[in-house]
Amino acid sequence: MSVLVVGGGVIGLLTALELATASEVVLVERSHVGREASWAGGGIVSPLYPWRYSAAVTALAHWSQDFYPDLGEKLLRATGIDPEVHATGLYWLDLDDETEALNWASREGRPLHAMEMMQVHKQVPSLGAGFERAVHMPRVANIRNPRLAQSLRAALFALPNVTLREQAGIDSFIIEEERVVGVRIGQEELRADRVALCAGAWSGELLATLGLSLPVEPVKGQMILYKCEPDFLPSMVLAKGRYAIPRRDGHILVGSTLEHEGFDKTPTEAALESLRASAIEMLPALAEAEVVGHWAGLRPGSPDGIPFIGPVPGFDGLWLNCGHYRNGLVLAPASCRLLTDLMLGREPIVDPAPYAPGARLKPLA
Repeated sequence: MSVLVVGGGVIGLLTALELATASEVVLVERSHVGREASWAGGGIVSPLYPWRYSAAVTALAHWSQDFYPDLGEKLLRATGIDPEVHATGLYWLDLDDETEALNWASREGRPLHAMEMMQVHKQVPSLGAGFERAVHMPRVANIRNPRLAQSLRAALFALPNVTLREQAGIDSFIIEEERVVGVRIGQEELRADRVALCAGAWSGELLATLGLSLPVEPVKGQMILYKCEPDFLPSMVLAKGRYAIPRRDGHILVGSTLEHEGFDKTPTEAALESLRASAIEMLPALAEAEVVGHWAGLRPGSPDGIPFIGPVPGFDGLWLNCGHYRNGLVLAPASCRLLTDLMLGREPIVDPAPYAPGARLKPLA
C-alpha cells in the first residue's frame, strides 16, 4: 500500500512513521516540516485541564502519556536528537473547579492530590506568594517540541520507503470515480492508494475544495521565553489559564493566548505585556529576567477539542487526522496509532467512534 501524508507537523510526521512499518509513504508539507503549531506550542504532555475534557480526549491522552517516554528514547537512539521528555510534574494553583479535578482523578485513577501551599513553596521556591490552593500531579512531562519534530524528521529520512517533500503546498485532490487517488502540486500529480490529511489549522481549507465543511479553524497562541538557571523552576506551574514550563537547560516557556485572528501569526505588544504580567505573578524573579523569545502559532481549533480521525465518507481513499486544538502534542502518539490501526485493518487501540469524521462533516453551505 502507498500512502500520501499531507502535513508535516508532529501529527503528520508521526503518522508517516507509523504507516512506514507497512507502507510506502510520501509526506508533503506546504512550508518546512515541524515549523507551525508543532514548533510553537509548549509541549506539556497533558491537557491543561484534563478533567474538563470528554472521555474521547482522555482516552487518547492517557495512551499517549504512557507512550512518550519510550518514544523519546527510541528517537534519541535512532537519530541522536533528544526530544527531551522531561518529567517535572505539574502544579495547578487556585483552581475554581478543584473538587471536580480531584473527583476526575479518583475516577480515572490518576495521581492528582491537593497540597498545602507551605509544602508547594518548599518544592518550588521561585513561586509567587499570592496563591492560596494547589493540586499536584507528579511525573507529568513536557517535551521539547522543536526537537521532537527534528528527531521525527531525521527518523523518516533514514527510512528507504519514505519520501519527504517540503515547500510543496497542495492545490487540489485528484478524484477518479468518487475516489481520492492523490494530490496536485502545481502541474505535478502525486498519486497513492490512500491520502491522509494531517494539515492542522489548514485542514478545513483543503477539505473545502471537496465541498466539505470541516469545523477546524486557526486559533492564534502567543508564547514568551526566558532563560534562567537550570534549577530555577523544578516543576511546571499553571495558574489563571497561563503556564510556565521549565526546559532542562533553564529556558522557561510562558504561555499562552487564545486569539481568533484567522491565519495571522504576528506577535503583538499587547500579548507580550499580558504574558509578562502572568509570568511575574507566577514567578516574581522573572521581573528581572530578559524575554529572549516571543512568537505565535496557529492551533487547529475544533469543537470540544476532539480530533477527526478516520475515513471521509463519500471520498474513498481520503483519511483525516486533524483538529487536535490545544492538545496536538499530547494526543499525537495515540491519534497516529489509531489512524494507522484503522488504515491497516488492525484492532484499534481505543474505540474509534468518537473521532469518526462521518457525522461531524457537513456539505459547504
